Amino acid sequence: MDQRTSVRCTARAALALLVLTTSTACAGGVGGVEGTPGAAGLRDPYFPKLGNGGYDVTHYDLALDVDPAAHRLRGTATITARATQDLSAFNLDLAGLTVRSVTVEGRPAAVNRAGHELTLRPDAEIESRLHKGRTFRTVVRYSGSPQTLTDPDKSKEGWLRTADGSVALGEPTGSMAWFPGNNHPSDKASYDITVTVPKGLTAVSNGELTSRSTSGTTTTYHWHTAEPMASYLATVAIGRFDTKPSTTPDGIKVFTAADPEVAADSARILARVPEIVKWEAERFGPYPFSATGAIVGRPGDAGYALETQNRPFFPGPPDAGLLVHEMAHQWFGDSVTPESWRDMWLNEGFATYAEWLWEDDQEGNPVQKRFDAAFDDDDNWAFPPADPPTAADISQAPVYGRGAMVIHKIRQAVGDDERFFALVRGWTQAHRHGNASTADFTAYVEKATGQDLTALWNTWLYGRSRPASKD
Repeated sequence: MDQRTSVRCTARAALALLVLTTSTACAGGVGGVEGTPGAAGLRDPYFPKLGNGGYDVTHYDLALDVDPAAHRLRGTATITARATQDLSAFNLDLAGLTVRSVTVEGRPAAVNRAGHELTLRPDAEIESRLHKGRTFRTVVRYSGSPQTLTDPDKSKEGWLRTADGSVALGEPTGSMAWFPGNNHPSDKASYDITVTVPKGLTAVSNGELTSRSTSGTTTTYHWHTAEPMASYLATVAIGRFDTKPSTTPDGIKVFTAADPEVAADSARILARVPEIVKWEAERFGPYPFSATGAIVGRPGDAGYALETQNRPFFPGPPDAGLLVHEMAHQWFGDSVTPESWRDMWLNEGFATYAEWLWEDDQEGNPVQKRFDAAFDDDDNWAFPPADPPTAADISQAPVYGRGAMVIHKIRQAVGDDERFFALVRGWTQAHRHGNASTADFTAYVEKATGQDLTALWNTWLYGRSRPASKD
């Protein structure tokens, strides 16, 4: 991102609301299942109520019918998941929109709502089959006016209205504004996103465009993302776009979209997407997805750029450095996704360092000069990058600038560029399409280098004050 218990007893109907809000299970439940509800929240250090326990989503199939002029959305979310415990109930995250119906394995499920938490209780027959390891399918039908959410740092996310449509941006919480799900980066899944819009508008999303069809006054776009994606990286951009599909020599499908008002000014930089992907692949390892590209809206459509998977979103034409930054996130954040929001420096530190590398390679501005400037910047020393004090701080300067300094100090500790970039490529390969924490990273680096880097971590990653020396 750019800076910025269930009780199974008699009198079930009378106790339905109690069942949905308690966490105690009676032994010997109907059907022989002694399941318990999945946790309502994953206790993320900054967003403890985000995400849900008891299951792992493997696929989202989202069918959206959007009327931008009326600011209305009608959706059907088909969620395929695997139970990670014997389940009696489970939760989904959804903000604002009205739930019309829910089924679990084809049978109606009871629904209770508290804020953005939906608690779903399957009927007795289905509950008796939700054993640990069982795959099950949930269908949620919903509608309403999708919301724009305000982050702890006061930036806007969720469903953002634009001059001729909308754009959905989800970091860190906004995806629940337009579809129900397990809204935490630790639960990644594949996606099919089908969007029906008024004829004349385009709907751009993640992955590959598999079909486009017009019927009467509407056009439907079907996008498929085969590789796992965290919910915060899902996007839909709706509006009048100039689009350009192509394919790189390596077979990566490229799809770019630009608002007509900025299309001419965006053309030259968008043409560099394949070049930048190739440049980064040489340093970070093979590009991790089958598709790439970018979405360029108008200035003011959002207050920041975002590394939405496969094609980052930009509010206005980006410069080369910003494009390099957001494309680097395809490796750092999108493929190797943080285990929790405390690990966000792994995204931003590497993406910022990619900018430094690009400037060195393309413009002759040495990485060390960028490091020195970052060291002298007081903002980078407000807190340790691996321990932001609050949710409002996870996108602040230390996570970016000092995060990049950590990467440079590792490079200096390795002492050889060939070995350093081999280390980086090994990291992206080891956690390709998965999740990783700061602890995973520090352990990996020490094992790969054979060095005890405690002093480096204590000073640059966790230190609370600027050291006397840059060395």
